[in-house]
Amino acid sequence: MTGPRYTRLVDSLPASVPFVGPETQERANGAAFVARLGANESVFGPSPNVLKAIADAGAEAWMYGDPEVFDLRRALADHHGVRLENIVVGEGIDGLLGYLARMLVEPGDAVVTSAGAYPTFNYHVAGFGGVLHQVPYQGDHENPDALITRAEEARAKLIYFANPDNPMGSWHAAAPVQAMIEAVPEGCLLALDEAYVDMAPPGTAPALDMEDRRVIRFRTFSKAYGLAGLRVGYALAHADLIAGFNKIRNHFGLGRLAQAAALAALSDQDHLNATLARIAASRERIGRIAREAGLTPLPSATNFVTIDCGRDGDFARAVVAALGRRGIFVRMPFTPPQDRCIRVSCGTEADLTLFEAALPDALAEAAG
Repeated sequence: MTGPRYTRLVDSLPASVPFVGPETQERANGAAFVARLGANESVFGPSPNVLKAIADAGAEAWMYGDPEVFDLRRALADHHGVRLENIVVGEGIDGLLGYLARMLVEPGDAVVTSAGAYPTFNYHVAGFGGVLHQVPYQGDHENPDALITRAEEARAKLIYFANPDNPMGSWHAAAPVQAMIEAVPEGCLLALDEAYVDMAPPGTAPALDMEDRRVIRFRTFSKAYGLAGLRVGYALAHADLIAGFNKIRNHFGLGRLAQAAALAALSDQDHLNATLARIAASRERIGRIAREAGLTPLPSATNFVTIDCGRDGDFARAVVAALGRRGIFVRMPFTPPQDRCIRVSCGTEADLTLFEAALPDALAEAAG
């Protein structure tokens, strides 16, 4: 008896998960984390209106969600001042990146990203046989000029660039990002991941131009809106590119409760603004905790703070492990030299008190 006949591409790939979830670590440790500060979720939670919308929609869970996601797309179009045809909604930015790779990437196609940038994008590219070309960060920022240069050299079909950036929390102002869009080579597309833009300073995002065919911009309800568990993301682009998603997307991928929740979240901008204020206060406290422990917090335009541990990646990994043994879940960048850092998500006062208490002992343990 033979097994399934995999494609040559799938047969060549390792079975991997870009991130090891906290639940996996909790099962391995036999204990739950006491502070969940590693996944860049919003511990401050969604709007109360969202919880009511989920409860109201619960009785309708026997029905599929609207495959056109019409009401949410219309609300997003009004929110951003664009047309309905310029928006696609999907299962988080991760799901939409997968659809984008499916649309554009064939085996052997060149794709450009930053070494150490969001690994799920790389996972999708590999899954369709693309060839990744990676350029280093410039300091602790992604390097727009180097990404464009490499795309020209490699005749790339796709460039991935996040602004603000994960895992470093750094950001570029709108002007250099717009210059990057204008420099995208002919036949190439810029995937501009703006998952954290709600938390960034004013002037970070260039103005939306839905007639520009060189860029697609991704946003999410997983971060500031507090809906990571429901997986709702969306993209804004030229209508022709958005129409392409309808050729290959899972039309019932976004459930009825998720659509209702996102619609309620978008309508409560007061709650969003209150959450942004709590995030800013949390970033400030994380920075103080880091400095008091002799570490260097990096400037952040996200809902996390990347902390320079001042040594190498082995030391930072030891710090992450030592914090984990004390019930504190944090993560770190994967690629040198950024892996000298750890990354701490914004948390409640109680979360950060636990982190503050655990950090000195974790650093001492890591130092040996």
